[in-house]
Amino acid sequence: MAKRTEIAQIFKHPTLNETVTVMGWVRAFRNNRFIALNDGSTAGTLQVVADFDNLGEELLKKIGFHACISVTGTLVESQGAGQRFEVLADTIEVLGETNLEQYPLQPKRQTMEYLRQKAHFRMRTNTFSSVFRIRHGVAYAVHKYYNDRGFYYLHSPIITASDAEGAGEMFRVTTLDLEKLPRTEAGAIDFEQDFFERSTNLTVSGQLQGEIGALALGKVYTFGPTFRAENSNTPRHLAEFWMIEPEMAFYDIHDNMDLAEDFCKYLIQYILENYPEDLQFLDARLQEEEKNLPKEKRRAMGLLDQLRFVVDNDFQRITYTEAIEILQQSKPYKKKQFEFPVEWGRDLQAEHERYLVEKEFQKPVIVRNYPKDIKAFYMRMNDDQQTVAAMDVLFPGIGEVIGGSQREERLDVLVNRMEASGIHPEEMWWYLDLRKFGGAPHSGFGLGFERMVQFITGMGNIRDVIPFPRTPGNAEF
Repeated sequence: MAKRTEIAQIFKHPTLNETVTVMGWVRAFRNNRFIALNDGSTAGTLQVVADFDNLGEELLKKIGFHACISVTGTLVESQGAGQRFEVLADTIEVLGETNLEQYPLQPKRQTMEYLRQKAHFRMRTNTFSSVFRIRHGVAYAVHKYYNDRGFYYLHSPIITASDAEGAGEMFRVTTLDLEKLPRTEAGAIDFEQDFFERSTNLTVSGQLQGEIGALALGKVYTFGPTFRAENSNTPRHLAEFWMIEPEMAFYDIHDNMDLAEDFCKYLIQYILENYPEDLQFLDARLQEEEKNLPKEKRRAMGLLDQLRFVVDNDFQRITYTEAIEILQQSKPYKKKQFEFPVEWGRDLQAEHERYLVEKEFQKPVIVRNYPKDIKAFYMRMNDDQQTVAAMDVLFPGIGEVIGGSQREERLDVLVNRMEASGIHPEEMWWYLDLRKFGGAPHSGFGLGFERMVQFITGMGNIRDVIPFPRTPGNAEF
């Protein structure tokens, strides 16, 4: 097989009037002469000009939509509009045919729901190839950001005996025979006979293990899959998703907010600089998708404008109490246009978060110091004894993208919070040991990776930014 040149490489460093071999999939075929070829290395297609009078009628019949071909020919400047270069084909070899009558994808617009049912093919479409190139770019930028700032990558366990969030919606891990479950004398399942000799689950967070790392290595981050057995079919939920969770010793809540803002801006700026073609395509796709929608249902900003909105603005910082006061003075509140109530002690909903970002401040917002009763036990109690040093980072269009806090480092306060939350301190003895022996002030946060990719790509459903979504009733691919 001839040495192949990737199409992205041709676009970057064209060797005009020289022979090249390119391989890829047919995205379009016009007038039985012009082939738009894409190999996945870039959003763009390379035009191949083929003379089938010389190449043969039999070959012509085999070249259909998404057929895989190898082309050898001369790279020249294009004579037509729409592309800089084209390949004048000397030879074409069909590497994989496509029977268009049976092929699930057709050369027309497909619905997102239909493509989710054909997830083994959806990466071949323009939309999803752009999404997953960007997903890769965001993942790379995560590791580069933390590596360049002296953080250590910590692999937290996927199987765990603790529920960091206290939500209780976890997938159980077991090797017990479900047809013949062993029982204790009291009739409960005897987990001492299970593989780990105790009840275990798939993790919902790597945070608690991240704290172990931070109190030894200073600055660590975890980046791995997490699982939530929440029976929800909304566009915002997945049963399997990826989380980025940095933990830092000697950081207070303000240091934590600084890091979160800088991190968000870095990820978005990296994609703006390195994936402009994919972003332009997705921006144009959104504009086309929304042009027939009623004005009230359209996005406030185009995709590129939304990304620049985050990168170019300093994040507004307010307390939860200030947020409640602002919302209660707002026109939507006074006109009873909010769906959910606004009162101190209740969590903010997406509609409230978006009002603060898009209407009140017109910039990203970080809300801190939430009521203790609506936040997790490990968040540091403030001096008012009513709020904790928690923070949420809010973006336009999507609401919360980051949740974090300064962690409670005081042993007695932590024990009291655990007991008040119904958590038995003896079950988390090792977590308390971190406070007993050489404890230190520390902070951290969690960024839902898919949530960030969804924001950057403008996709409306979180299932469309992960290659193989796991949702209730769906584990097909």
